[in-house]
Amino acid sequence: MLSSRVAFENDVCPVGDELLGSLYRASEHGLPQLVDSVSSDVRAMLALFCYRRAHLHSMSLAIAATCSERDLVEQGGIVGSTLFALSRQAQAPAASAPASSGRRAITLSTKPLGAFVPIDDDLDDDSEADTIAADAATA
Repeated sequence: MLSSRVAFENDVCPVGDELLGSLYRASEHGLPQLVDSVSSDVRAMLALFCYRRAHLHSMSLAIAATCSERDLVEQGGIVGSTLFALSRQAQAPAASAPASSGRRAITLSTKPLGAFVPIDDDLDDDSEADTIAADAATA
């Protein structure tokens, strides 16, 4: 296995594809049991690996919440320290989050957008008759 610093710098996944796939498919409640199956230094590297991928950001925070600050800083330096702080912030608001996010609710109109005039297919016939009548009147 590569050293942890080399793995971090080369952006190498610290676990096998099968375990990474299981982690990706795990629910929030099943994730801690899977994460407990790897050592603390590998767990920290995995949290940092996931943190650099937008689609794995929430999983990164969940994994980092199971790591010690020392492990995260040892594996990722300042990024590890930041990830540790973010993972602890993510846990606190989730328990006391208000029901609304503070944004205004979206309302939809219940009235029709506009009145549509039915299309009269006989316009061609009427316009020809009007033209003939106009021609007869001027003659």
